[in-house]
Amino acid sequence: MRRASLLWLLCPALLAAQTANLNGEWLVTRDFLGTPLNQRLTLKVEGAKVTGEFAGDKLEGTLAGNKLHFIATDEDKNTEELTGTVSGETFSGNVVSVDARDKETTTLPFTARRAPQPHGGAPQRHEFVPSKFERAFSSTTAPVLTISPGDTVHTTTVDAGGSDEKGVRRVLGGNPETGPFYVAGAMPGDVLAVHLDRLRLNRDYAISDDALVGRAQTPQTAIRMKDNNKNVRWHLDRERGLASLENAPDGLKNFAVPVRPMLGCVATAPGFGQAGFGTGDSGQGFGGNMDFNEIVEGATVYLPVRQPGALLYVGDGHALQGDGELNGNALETSMDVEFTVQLLPKKSIPGPRVENATHIMAMGLAGSLDDAFKQATAGLGAWLDQDYKLTPSELAMLLGTSVEYKVSEVADRNAGVVAKIRKDRLTMLVKK
Repeated sequence: MRRASLLWLLCPALLAAQTANLNGEWLVTRDFLGTPLNQRLTLKVEGAKVTGEFAGDKLEGTLAGNKLHFIATDEDKNTEELTGTVSGETFSGNVVSVDARDKETTTLPFTARRAPQPHGGAPQRHEFVPSKFERAFSSTTAPVLTISPGDTVHTTTVDAGGSDEKGVRRVLGGNPETGPFYVAGAMPGDVLAVHLDRLRLNRDYAISDDALVGRAQTPQTAIRMKDNNKNVRWHLDRERGLASLENAPDGLKNFAVPVRPMLGCVATAPGFGQAGFGTGDSGQGFGGNMDFNEIVEGATVYLPVRQPGALLYVGDGHALQGDGELNGNALETSMDVEFTVQLLPKKSIPGPRVENATHIMAMGLAGSLDDAFKQATAGLGAWLDQDYKLTPSELAMLLGTSVEYKVSEVADRNAGVVAKIRKDRLTMLVKK
């Protein structure tokens, strides 16, 4: 009798300890025929009652001993029913998904764990010297360094052909990337903000060519350009900040242009079900080879987080690029890069965004300029809606008077269009 009474007294303490372990943020990984599906789980346990969110949907359930059960329901009445067994700092079991329309049911095993958390304390500065470079934006590549929101990384990139600051070929070409960097605390459904603190040339030459890309050519232009496509080498005068042609033809012997260092590639890893994209590609869900000539020192790039840790890639340095990257290559060169990362938790964005001192900018990346134009317009509209709660009528009037557009990219599979608006126009808006 005394022993039973003692156990009765201990049970609340044991339950409280178990509850403390379950409260907070978890990373749930489902095994979908060998492909991991990573989703955020937030739990709040009060006695036997469990509430929270699973992949952004509200959940309700129970905790009985080490048995956890809940059902999450989205706005279309689709459900996810999770049943698992808790063991210390992990739990595992099955998730049953039910489609509300056709009642199709899918059952998948899962494991849940605490994702690596930020280090806490003061932001850190990391010196990272890359020893290898990646040729795909992939979620399966092991991270080269774990950093936390607020941290700064100083590193270098190779050029699009794989050569470093000394002109040494380090890797096969195709925009090899530095990274990926694991951002502790970044979870699917967050937004990663990458502020470019410093972009500087670190060698005295760049490579380009003398052709025009197909999207820029009429049939007549194509005939005129048929013998072009030769490599061109540019001298980079870093002291004066000028680029000029080596072995310049007569018409361009006096031609010198101010450099404006930029990154052609800034990317996070793509989401579930997507194989790695080659580093010459781009997309709304991960950024990538955006080739936007305003991704320069002082700009901030915002990208969706689709995988734990975000997995940030940087590369494809350009000394200078005109709108669209008409030659197929800009002035391709290696780069000295310093960036700081921040995290915007649970903030959904439809595609990449860029911000500088004067403008906010939304990128559209699609197979045609027409579709990219629509993506960019929708993306800027979504940004204004999130921040200012404009009605459709108000949004139309604002965009109709104040939007600006740039063609960012026509050289690769996806075309790029950027919709931008001046910040001084936004100061006149009334936040709701």
